[in-house]
Amino acid sequence: MGRRLTVVQLVPALGTGGAERSTIEIAQALVARGYRAIVASAGGPWEARLAATGAEHVRIDLARKTPLAWRHVGTLRRLFREAGADLVHARSRLPAWLAWRALHGMPAPRPGFVTTVHGLNSPGWWSGIMTRGERVVCVSECARRHVLAHWPATPAERLVVIPRGIDRAEFPPGFRPAATWRAALDVEFPKLAGRCLVVLPARGTRLKNHAEAIRLIARLRSGHGLDAGLLLAGVVEPGREAYRAELERLARAIGAADRVAFSPPRADMRELLAGADLVLQVSAKPESFGRTVVEALAVGTPVAGYAHGGVGELLAELQPDGAAAPGDLDGLAARAARLIGRRHTAAIPARYTLAAMQDATLALYESLTAHRAAASP
Repeated sequence: MGRRLTVVQLVPALGTGGAERSTIEIAQALVARGYRAIVASAGGPWEARLAATGAEHVRIDLARKTPLAWRHVGTLRRLFREAGADLVHARSRLPAWLAWRALHGMPAPRPGFVTTVHGLNSPGWWSGIMTRGERVVCVSECARRHVLAHWPATPAERLVVIPRGIDRAEFPPGFRPAATWRAALDVEFPKLAGRCLVVLPARGTRLKNHAEAIRLIARLRSGHGLDAGLLLAGVVEPGREAYRAELERLARAIGAADRVAFSPPRADMRELLAGADLVLQVSAKPESFGRTVVEALAVGTPVAGYAHGGVGELLAELQPDGAAAPGDLDGLAARAARLIGRRHTAAIPARYTLAAMQDATLALYESLTAHRAAASP
């Protein structure tokens, strides 16, 4: 194994997003290899999940973008020094800026600096911090192109594409939930009972374009004669009440209220994706990746979505007939109508697995540490 590494990952909070999920998955891999994994964040609902990996959590409010946030520079500097950090891995812009300032106030040799471009951030100096890592992880080729297009001074050799990965044990090929699971879902959401099940698994933000999914359900009924119900899984969250009310008004206005249901983020995501007849990915703007696309296809459920960003890349490679031009609701409805209920049988490439993502990330940590050691006087 060589020298025991200490890696500090920084994320704003331990919520339920993709960056947070990757943080926990890499912490788990570090601990499994005998390394020390530390995560600094403002905490959140996934703290227990992180603790279960054996990683350490240091509570620092890295989530609030206020001038007071700069007081955490000294706190981070002490953490890096006292922990004997070899590498600092920042996964969001504010934590990255704070870490950058903290590291540049330390005497050499200081810890190495790694960043991950989890999203297609808006161009400019604030987002540019994510390109300043000694290694910059891009979660897709789409993210890599975005960096090179908007921050062309970034040395291309620093960029490393490591796609997000799914756990094959959690999403095994051909998995089907028990009949009792669907019966329980129908009791929970009577609107969905007896209908084809269409699922949009996404947190309650306008970016995820839930309104388009509601319009699609109405279009499937009026234009294709399909009796489909829609579950918006993840919309019901504290602070999102006004957004949900807006979606409910839209559903009533277009005559789809009787077939659209809302839920909080769910613990039975494997069953939900496998039990669905179709999974949607219809984000209004391009996103860097689309892990639920891979998860759904892995268990055999077809996916329909708009072909831009990372989702477009995944659909082009894994299921081209699910990709519609962005904003083309008629085209999306036609593709959805053909795909509903049709099982997906192609195997998911190994590079989209959790093990591949963990191995590649730890290999990056080890190679950067070795490179820095060799370069030290």
